[in-house]
Amino acid sequence: MYCPQCGQQQVTDSLRFCSRCGFPLEGVLQLLGSGGALPVYLQPTGPREMSARRKGVRQGAALFLAGVVLVPLLGVLNAFTHGPGLLDILVPLAAIIFFLGGVIRMLFAAVFEEGAPRPHQMMTTSYAPQPVSQLGMHAPASLPPAQHPAPAWRPRPNTAEIRQPPSVTENTTRLLDKDDRGNR
Repeated sequence: MYCPQCGQQQVTDSLRFCSRCGFPLEGVLQLLGSGGALPVYLQPTGPREMSARRKGVRQGAALFLAGVVLVPLLGVLNAFTHGPGLLDILVPLAAIIFFLGGVIRMLFAAVFEEGAPRPHQMMTTSYAPQPVSQLGMHAPASLPPAQHPAPAWRPRPNTAEIRQPPSVTENTTRLLDKDDRGNR
């Protein structure tokens, strides 16, 4: 596959971005995979199934709210019964199970359970028929190579043409040579 922006041939078709210019290739892959048909995303029309995460959070909230109602009710019933009984142990046990259990269930669902899958329902409207080879089978979809050459690095300079820089001591040596000629 070739990048549609710079014409760079990609090493593999699983790249998400062009290795030369960084152009996002994910949409190009979808376009090529559908044989040139533009994708149209549709909203699901039927009832959607609730995700495991949402179910777990709802269960935890229901357990917590049941505790809000049942623990005070058990406390009032315990106040009207005289003497030690089953309700003395049941009230704190119900508070722990409902309140703590509800919060733990919501946290577990929020952290560990899967959310709703993202909808990937796609309807394609083609603007051109899929390419068909002479054998009657569908030809593999790929872009042709770029018609313009990709910009190359500047050529390496020929170092034989470069003039050697003068020596740092050359000027001083010339001055000393002039001085010697003047003293003779």
